[in-house]
Amino acid sequence: MIEETRYGLRVDTRLAFDDAVTATVEALKTEGFGVLTTIDLAQALKEKVGREMPRYLILGACNPPLADRAVQAEHEIGLLLPCNVAVYEQESGGQVRVAAMAPLPTIGMIGGGGALQEVAREADSRLRRALGVVERA
Repeated sequence: MIEETRYGLRVDTRLAFDDAVTATVEALKTEGFGVLTTIDLAQALKEKVGREMPRYLILGACNPPLADRAVQAEHEIGLLLPCNVAVYEQESGGQVRVAAMAPLPTIGMIGGGGALQEVAREADSRLRRALGVVERA
């Protein structure tokens, strides 16, 4: 079941970490998102501040038609793009969680108008479907 937080959507999966990453990328692709960037947060923190933590990747996902519509509606929306999706091992038990930025609350924070709300609703639906696929994998 997709859990909603103040600014995110998340699911837990029984998949191993690498399999969860692969399943997430494939589910996003099915919904029209490509992964533009991958940030290995655990590795970066280990290198930069010496902090050890469980595996944690941030995927910068973009659906070009949605991004185009969003930028046309609100030029500075690029500050919130791409949609970040995090795949990480939880501290307790090593279970893997996949979380995505929730478009609707985010757009609500900035007071986006009708066209932007429409893009946010579509992005929300697509991200929810992708998370549902990962959760069921």
